[in-house]
Amino acid sequence: MASLNFIISVYISNYRRRIKAVFLLILLFFLFCVARLSFIQFFRSGYLSGLAKRQHNFFVELEPRRGTIFDTNLKPLAINLAVDSVFANPNEIRDSDKEAIIRQVGPILNLDSAFLRDRLSRNKGFVWLARKISAPQSEAIKKLNLKGVGFLKETRRSYHNGYLASHLIGFAGLDNTGLDGIELWYDKYLKGEAGWAQLLRDARQKKLDLQEKMVSPRDGYDVVLTIDEVIQYIAERELDKAYKANHAKAASIIVMDPHTGAVLAFANRPTFDLNEYTKADLEQRRDRAITDLFEPGSVFKIVTASAALEENKVNEQDKFFCENGSYKFFSHVLHDHQSHGTLTFREVIEQSSNIGTSKVAQILGPSLLYRYIRLFGFGTKTGIDLPGETNGLTREPRFWSKISIVCVPMGQEVGVTTLQLANAISVIANGGQLMKPYMVKEVRDKEGEVIKKHSPQMIRKVISLDTAERVKKILVGVIENGTGKLAKVTGFSAAGKTGTAQKLEPNGTYSHSKFVASFIGFAPAEDPKIAIAVIVDQPHPYYFGGVVSAPVFKNVAADTLKYLRIQQSQQEQVPVNENQIAD
Repeated sequence: MASLNFIISVYISNYRRRIKAVFLLILLFFLFCVARLSFIQFFRSGYLSGLAKRQHNFFVELEPRRGTIFDTNLKPLAINLAVDSVFANPNEIRDSDKEAIIRQVGPILNLDSAFLRDRLSRNKGFVWLARKISAPQSEAIKKLNLKGVGFLKETRRSYHNGYLASHLIGFAGLDNTGLDGIELWYDKYLKGEAGWAQLLRDARQKKLDLQEKMVSPRDGYDVVLTIDEVIQYIAERELDKAYKANHAKAASIIVMDPHTGAVLAFANRPTFDLNEYTKADLEQRRDRAITDLFEPGSVFKIVTASAALEENKVNEQDKFFCENGSYKFFSHVLHDHQSHGTLTFREVIEQSSNIGTSKVAQILGPSLLYRYIRLFGFGTKTGIDLPGETNGLTREPRFWSKISIVCVPMGQEVGVTTLQLANAISVIANGGQLMKPYMVKEVRDKEGEVIKKHSPQMIRKVISLDTAERVKKILVGVIENGTGKLAKVTGFSAAGKTGTAQKLEPNGTYSHSKFVASFIGFAPAEDPKIAIAVIVDQPHPYYFGGVVSAPVFKNVAADTLKYLRIQQSQQEQVPVNENQIAD
């Protein structure tokens, strides 16, 4: 009996110790939980709260609408269209379903399987699969009803005219940021400011149509160009004809209002489709009218003619012996395209005599000639509102050689751009003023209120009104009696100058097979409304400016003046033999 009592007492003692141990463990666990909860409450609450928000809140950037680019008559040239962008939530997609999605979506989006596999393997709640896809692609994917794949609305830049004015409009990238042309130069106005929205998600990470917070985007401003869509079409149509018919390497044309500097048309060849700009190479996308330098040839003679008359060094009837087409000056022999004896100063310019012009330049001297070259804007940027403009190339007289005084006047040893030539001929057309060319007339907000406005700006006075009128009459003679007969505009008077320049070979010598054909002019001569510069690079088999570029001027001027409803003058078209025209 005693042993039984002993066993019972031991059992009770052990039981009590176990109870105490369990109670102690429970107490310790409770104290640990209290301590842990206190730690979380006071030290980890911010982190965990943020984690919860990130799990249940979805931040989306709200893209602003990029501003529209209009022509001068408010016809849209560049607009934004609403399109779908497709994304995925890899965390919501089972591994077994990812390969199926890759097989189905890849062909629709033209995406590599490895690319999609990499995207879907990421430990993220949001990854882009493709942005700004086409409507057929979007519809095809939506029909698949894929779990974990969704769509967001974005906007894509659209250029409904495709090739028209491609070099001046430029293009915007996938993120609606301007990359070239007006799109780049005015990007800060066009782009706008992004907004954002905080969307709610449920416990399964599905997006709910509820917004907790939102900051609305500010849409971009609209830009109104000086370009007229109709004149742009006319200019591109005629330039394209000449470019193809003459098998040219390249070509450019600029149409300006000579009184204001407003550019009415601006084009280059080769060109490209703005909607497919990624498929175009650098040669197609280069804005040759403001970036490419070339020796201008005889169109540059307007500088010598203007300087000589302004400085009273010669008058229209002064006579110059043109050496019967061959003139030795130091070690250099200067040639005319055809033999001339004695010509008046007027005839020297009309017939584009290199020898006669060089003798006029010698009367002027290097310093005066260089001064007027700079006054006409050569050797410096015009300041046009486009990216990529170059200065051109002119050398100070102290760097001239002994023969520079006879080479520079006829457009050698200088480098110019198409824009500089258009601006220079406008000086003659507007009465002697060098105007700053510009592409944008105004910037507007969505209500049509003008934010920024461009007004005509004179850079400087180059020559007097009297001198401009005298040079104008000589340039009318170039078309009526001289090398520019193919530029004669039916029903309108016109003035202009032809140019044919030999290109330099890599070894520094002048080529006998590569030329730049040019024509600069304005119409109507008595009251100019438009000034035009036409440059065709390496045309063949014909290469004279009077044959290749003058007809482009004629056709563009005729159709543009009719479109502008300029009253015609009573003039008859004189039949011209192309074989008798040079320079």
